[in-house]
Amino acid sequence: MTAKQISVFIENRKGRLGAVLDVLKENDVNILSLSLADTAEYGILRIISNKAEEGKKALSSAGFSSMLTDVFIVQAPHTPGALQNILRVISAEELNVEYMYGLSVASEEGSIVVKTSDTERAEEIFKKYGIVTLTEENLL
Repeated sequence: MTAKQISVFIENRKGRLGAVLDVLKENDVNILSLSLADTAEYGILRIISNKAEEGKKALSSAGFSSMLTDVFIVQAPHTPGALQNILRVISAEELNVEYMYGLSVASEEGSIVVKTSDTERAEEIFKKYGIVTLTEENLL
């Protein structure tokens, strides 16, 4: 199972992040997790939300460059080495992790957003090894 992530390209200027968040708030899009990476001139804001399609549409209408990406929300126990075990599976199956970031939800399990180099193959591998993946709906 994959989830949709909104990626927004924003200029490194005062108030731009707030403007993105305003658009999402005005369109009743709840942010469940986010990651912000920057370069000298722009940032990439990655968002897991309750309404990815609507969020992307609203951002595009407001003039922001955005796109939807399939990612995995992988569940892992809150134990030492749990993430490493998942990464070993991905590596053994010769997939690349393009990026990842944490997702905080109230549960006994931790969750990590993972973008791989091959979404379809990763989905098969996660099923094969019993690695639980979630969608945005599972988080609410």
